[in-house]
Amino acid sequence: MKLLYGVIGCGMMGQEHLRNIALLPDADVIAIFEPDATMRQRAAAIAPQAVFVASIPELLQINAINCLLIASPNHVHLDQLEEVASIRPLPVLVEKPLFTSMDELPRLEALRSRYPAPIWVAMEYRYMPPVARLISEAEEATGGIRMLTIREHRFPFLQKVGNWNRFNDQTGGTLVEKCCHFFDLMRHILKSDPIRITASGGQAVNHLDELHDGRRSDVWDHAYVLVDFDSGARAMLELCMFAEGARYQEEISAIGPRGKIECKVPGPGRFWPQHLGAPPIAQVIISPRDPKGPRKLEIPVDPLLLEAGDHNGSTFYQHQRFQRAVAGQAPVEVTLDDGLWAAFMGQTAQEAAASNRVIEVPPIRQAERITA
Repeated sequence: MKLLYGVIGCGMMGQEHLRNIALLPDADVIAIFEPDATMRQRAAAIAPQAVFVASIPELLQINAINCLLIASPNHVHLDQLEEVASIRPLPVLVEKPLFTSMDELPRLEALRSRYPAPIWVAMEYRYMPPVARLISEAEEATGGIRMLTIREHRFPFLQKVGNWNRFNDQTGGTLVEKCCHFFDLMRHILKSDPIRITASGGQAVNHLDELHDGRRSDVWDHAYVLVDFDSGARAMLELCMFAEGARYQEEISAIGPRGKIECKVPGPGRFWPQHLGAPPIAQVIISPRDPKGPRKLEIPVDPLLLEAGDHNGSTFYQHQRFQRAVAGQAPVEVTLDDGLWAAFMGQTAQEAAASNRVIEVPPIRQAERITA
């Protein structure tokens, strides 16, 4: 089945999607809705075959479109999903996060109950080759994960159109905007739901003196988050967004009675200093307890995929799987439930840190019961 995409939003992440869709067989972007003139110009250079339209209804009037990509700013994702649902509910891949405020949960519940087509939430980190390798081997390497640690040491938030990513009310907060990926990974790797969340975080270094339309940036730049899961496993997130000098951007470790497995993922190659030579290659390290002796595997990624985006090839692999789901050849792998849980955990962690509390979460397995 050939995917003919209509795209809603073509900023920095939307353009990464365009470059990766162009690498797929049997896929084309045929129409784009992007309100910003500069972003339209950049998107047109990547997808010259696409027509540009002035609204979502106009986009949905193009009969040839058989799927959608939503890559707009966080705070309009739900509005746009509802608009699509009311006009022409096509299969959609929507960027994270699904929502930016707990007040939106009932609307998401209503959307899920009536949307007849597949919705795939873009959680690219699952599909980074070193992370995917860790996930596939974690059970065997650990004998059952009891501790999971995710560390991201990276560069500050990049500049986006209208500076929407400088404010908690438009992003959902850093622990939603940036870290919903990691909360999704926690649930996915541990195959369990959270029962208790606490956190500490804030704004220490980045954007402190930035004013935008008279508003001072309030988005956080560092945090620790602790999560207990109903399986008995524990997970920790360590985020620092003023550590762009690090060799690896993400490091994940999973530990159990049999041993430890970890992966190390470099950041975007375009940010690697040229005078240091070639960028680092991703690694997976397996360290059994007996017999002792770590085993290190390099996990190279196709240079063409590295050139197409900042997420270690994962955007391409995600679209491959989305293509199969739209064709009815495979299930949706990142469901609305997954996207809802990831944003919910981020919101809860943000609240726990802001209020200096430990927040209990009912040990539930059905995401719709979050609203109960």
